[in-house]
Amino acid sequence: MPRYKVMVWDNFHYQDSDERWEQGIYETLEQAIAACRGIVDQSLAEECRPGISAEDLYDRYVSFGDDPSIVVLDGTDDGATFSAWSYAKERCRVLCGKY
Repeated sequence: MPRYKVMVWDNFHYQDSDERWEQGIYETLEQAIAACRGIVDQSLAEECRPGISAEDLYDRYVSFGDDPSIVVLDGTDDGATFSAWSYAKERCRVLCGKY
């Protein structure tokens, strides 16, 4: 059975391997996805301001937020994908209205 590691990149230091860290290891894909969503939600909460538009919040996220991803440790799992940017765009619409 695969296990899943959540790695987090800092969007402000995009693709700088010194600016990534391991968030945790999970037994199920559902747990790893929940962890990723929580990381994105926290980043959005830190950037959210009264009256900010969904587009501006998303722009701040992709500039300064944390970008989690899932790594399969044992075996293979073609379904083990998570797009932090897609999830963030969806959450910005929910938090601020239409994009």
